[in-house]
Amino acid sequence: MTDPIANETTAPRAETPAAPAAGPAEQASATPDDELRSALNRVRTEVGKAVVGQDGAVTGLIIALLTRGHVLLEGVPGVAKTLLVRTLSRTLQLDTRRLQFTPDLMPGDVTGSLAYDPRSGEFAFRDGPVFTNILLADEINRTPPKTQSALLEAMEERQVSADGVTRPLPDPFMVAATQNPIEYEGTYALPEAQLDRFLLKLVLEVPEREAEVSLLRRHADGFDPHDLAAAGVTPVLGADELAAARRAAAAVRVEDDVLGYLVDLARATRRSPSMRLGVSPRGTTGLLAAAKAWAWLTGYESLTPDHLQAMLLPVWRHRVQLRPEAELEGVSVDQVLRGIVQQVQVPL
Repeated sequence: MTDPIANETTAPRAETPAAPAAGPAEQASATPDDELRSALNRVRTEVGKAVVGQDGAVTGLIIALLTRGHVLLEGVPGVAKTLLVRTLSRTLQLDTRRLQFTPDLMPGDVTGSLAYDPRSGEFAFRDGPVFTNILLADEINRTPPKTQSALLEAMEERQVSADGVTRPLPDPFMVAATQNPIEYEGTYALPEAQLDRFLLKLVLEVPEREAEVSLLRRHADGFDPHDLAAAGVTPVLGADELAAARRAAAAVRVEDDVLGYLVDLARATRRSPSMRLGVSPRGTTGLLAAAKAWAWLTGYESLTPDHLQAMLLPVWRHRVQLRPEAELEGVSVDQVLRGIVQQVQVPL
């Protein structure tokens, strides 16, 4: 099983990642799709000027943008979760807002609320931070479920309903939420309905030795993570190009036998003796969309089982739940999912 997100996240790279490997769709003369892929690869290059050792997470965020999905970034403090999102938004010429989730945060602080305007003598709706292209929801599990649920409509319907009026959100719109996996005091576990709204869960590991040495060299030479302009990070892609890339990724062909393989994988999670909760239909559609985006990024015109296998872990690891006895035995979700991929027959 190949997991490009996990492999790239833990790869000991200290240099800017190279372009994705050429697939069958690549031709000698550049096509519009080739130009879009090249632009997205330049996004990776620009992000690499500020963020070291998290190439897989960059790929995951790009895939989420291509599929109108949302991303949950999990990692210990100090692995550049916030810097990664800030840098990505700068390279894409998109508006970004950061919201620090705290126990006293209210739903209106996220979506917006009615405010009295003394000049007009009337109440007017004041947009909340959610009205942006990329919302960085920092430490999302530190706010109560009531406030967490304020994002449900925005993430699913891309709109906010308040005072009987529905207000559309900008396009593109993505929630990039962060959480700390080791500190649970004063936190609120995300409900299953909230987790299911995230297309990907990306686990950011501590960089390998060579990548960390490169990181320290940058800081020794005066790198300031709060000044991305001084780091040389420049915009390379706009909303129109991103929309064109979305359409191209959505056009990847899918054969019936590959769809059947996807369903067999999902059904295997529901029948697994280690699972208390298997993958829902939203999980299968999410894996299909992410795999198509990965296929397009690597130059393929049609989806293969390899693309499904490659994206399975980041798309499904947060959508399933283990039985208590499996957890007591030290079994992890990723281990069970890898076993299912090995057991389900691949169509020839």
